[in-house]
Amino acid sequence: MSRSRTERLVNLVICLLSTRRFLTAAQIAATVPGYEHDPDDPRDHEAFQRKFERDKAELRELGVPLETGTASVFDVEPGYRIAAREYALPDIQLEPDEAAAVGIAARLWRHAGLAAAASSGLAKLRAAGIDIDPSATLGVEPVVTVDPAFAPLTTAARDRRAVAFDYRVPEGDGPTSRRLQPWGVVCWRGRWYVVGHDLDREATRCFRLSRIVGQVRLTGKPGAYEPPTDVDLISHVARWSGPIERTGRATVLVRPGRAAGLRRWAREVETTPEGDRLVLPFADVEGFAASVVGYGADVRVLDPPEVREAVIQRLKEIATRHEAASVSAR
Repeated sequence: MSRSRTERLVNLVICLLSTRRFLTAAQIAATVPGYEHDPDDPRDHEAFQRKFERDKAELRELGVPLETGTASVFDVEPGYRIAAREYALPDIQLEPDEAAAVGIAARLWRHAGLAAAASSGLAKLRAAGIDIDPSATLGVEPVVTVDPAFAPLTTAARDRRAVAFDYRVPEGDGPTSRRLQPWGVVCWRGRWYVVGHDLDREATRCFRLSRIVGQVRLTGKPGAYEPPTDVDLISHVARWSGPIERTGRATVLVRPGRAAGLRRWAREVETTPEGDRLVLPFADVEGFAASVVGYGADVRVLDPPEVREAVIQRLKEIATRHEAASVSAR
């Protein structure tokens, strides 16, 4: 299935889950990105109908409970909706590695272009006077984001385009310019890395996305190179990064029964009236702060001050992004 069709199907599901009333094909076409067409043009409208029929069949084959009906006895055109009670999953118990994989997939959501499109579609429904159920798609757009360089680098790797960026290392005085043919972006031990062919050093290199300064610039033409098929990107990053030395110690306050992932790392656990006080080892401030933010209000950093400040700063950045997205969707 193509990426554009996948995005269209996901946005269609979000649209139909977000309202309890039946939506007609015309309302869906005006709301869901990917269905734009001229209804007065017979050929264009016929193409939309074929696309919509294929998508309905695809959803039903995937087990999505797509219902057909009318919003009132006066409606002559049938509408569609998804029965949320039949679509909801039961409680699922995940192993730690499975939960981590789900978390990584969720973090990609914002940067796959899906969340913005979905928000735009829901805004169109509200503008049309259709009631939206805000709880229907809770959790669809996570509040945790990846590094700003993620989107341009994944796009460049997909399109086989060379890039340039400024990169800093802890022992350096300032950032240096790098030119890279990216092969892919991977996550290793909670951090994102890009692996590819370094054009200046004529060798395979990987770079941590959080150390990229400023914008990633596209410098090459699409399809300009072919990455090797026998390179394991994760293994390359693992060899390059080496073992993590967790010499830092942080104290956090956790709500009872929450943040199981952090509890597994804890060196000390103390139950208090305010919550469970955990002492956790960490390697670097930014990486640890990114992990803590993912638990939301369930975790509060008590010390050291630099970790607490890093968490606060990340939360401010997240709030700013959400505010900007909300304004653009109006």
